[in-house]
Amino acid sequence: MANVELTSLAKLPTLSKLRKLELSDNIISGGLEVLAERCPNLTYLNLSGNKIKDLGTVEALQNLKNLKSLDLFNCEITNLEDYRDSIFELLQQITYLDGFDQEDNEAPDSEDDDDEEGDEDDDDEEEDEAGPPGEYEEEDDEDDGGSDLGEGEEEEEVGLSYLMKEEIQDEDDDDDYVEEGGDEEEEAEGVRGEKRKRDPEDEGEEEDD
Repeated sequence: MANVELTSLAKLPTLSKLRKLELSDNIISGGLEVLAERCPNLTYLNLSGNKIKDLGTVEALQNLKNLKSLDLFNCEITNLEDYRDSIFELLQQITYLDGFDQEDNEAPDSEDDDDEEGDEDDDDEEEDEAGPPGEYEEEDDEDDGGSDLGEGEEEEEVGLSYLMKEEIQDEDDDDDYVEEGGDEEEEAEGVRGEKRKRDPEDEGEEEDD
């Protein structure tokens, strides 16, 4: 309900489970006791930019026992001397005032906190679905090991018989090649001998001519 020209909280409904309430940039000047009555579980309250002027108005928030963060930035009350010390003393249940604690440490982003919690829940769900790591992987490895041994022996036997057949075939092919090569060489030598015998005769005929 930020920046809606709200002047009073008198008509605020009962929201017993509400934890965060945004009332910034309105015209609220008092009546904060209604918050403790109707939103008793508030942990975060933003009243920045309203018309709150004195500590007496803020004193009504003492009944918000779960309140951890209060924002009064840009309200007139911030101009008071020792404003921060006075508020921390008055509302001892709060940890952060205007986004900082008493040691001037900045408050964590509430949205980031919610995201981190959501991520942790998602991680837990994924682990539950997947189950404990390593159990199923080890069983699979054992099963595969037994089948691999049997297949390996069969493959070795088949490989050896195949190689033996190949070697025998290669030897036969080499013998055939040697025999054929010998016959071709003999025929070639015979042809060369005939040519040599004919050459002198051919030369004599050419001289007679």
